[in-house]
Amino acid sequence: MPNLLHLLSFGPEGWGDEILAGTWLTIRLALATLPFGLILGFFVSLTKRSEAAWLRFVGEAFSTIFRGLPELLTIFIVYFGASLGFQWVVRLFSDATVEISGFVAGVIALGVVFAAYASEVFTAAFNGIPKGQWEGGAAIGLRRWQTMRLIVFPQLMRLALPGLANLWLILLKDTSLVSVISINDLLRMTYQAVSYTKQPFFLYFVACMIYLLMSIVSSFGITAIERWAERGERVRTATTKPRDVMQEKAATS
Repeated sequence: MPNLLHLLSFGPEGWGDEILAGTWLTIRLALATLPFGLILGFFVSLTKRSEAAWLRFVGEAFSTIFRGLPELLTIFIVYFGASLGFQWVVRLFSDATVEISGFVAGVIALGVVFAAYASEVFTAAFNGIPKGQWEGGAAIGLRRWQTMRLIVFPQLMRLALPGLANLWLILLKDTSLVSVISINDLLRMTYQAVSYTKQPFFLYFVACMIYLLMSIVSSFGITAIERWAERGERVRTATTKPRDVMQEKAATS
């Protein structure tokens, strides 16, 4: 066992620094993908609720395609297809060679997959908000975007938060797929360590524990965010419940 732990030491004789660097890259990749996927998924959800038929078609097509394709295939398509597309555009103006980094390709690929699922979560959350909220905003003179920002969006995020939290945990695990495009994430660095040391069980077990630790820390953070988002609902429930009890007593007396 001491010899195995020596594999995790830092310096030229151990793989601890490489695994730590891969873990940090995995975290950065997930954190960079999250806002991109959230924003894109929100706008895709808006297109699916649009009054224009062609916008609804675009939103539904986006969601169906990227939920139907395997994530690994999406990564390959973005990594190689986007590089070819950018190279074709650049060659219209010069002979320069342009390559998309694996990190950017990973963010885009994981982001569009995240957005496809997030759009479904946002759509379900929109359906959970009564139409009277929009009508109430219009009644007090708010424009539609003001009603969205001040009234609908806070409720939307509260309703969508559980589903988005699950997607975040899935995203953390899906970051391991980018190792196939030579990104030195946690899984790829662990694979390199295994190839050199011939200790697959121990090193892959360490990688599993690191992914599990990231999920546990995320779960604590998600719980804190959910409590913060529910604070207004708890206050409203606490203030209205005694009134409801008094009304029931008055009705029975």
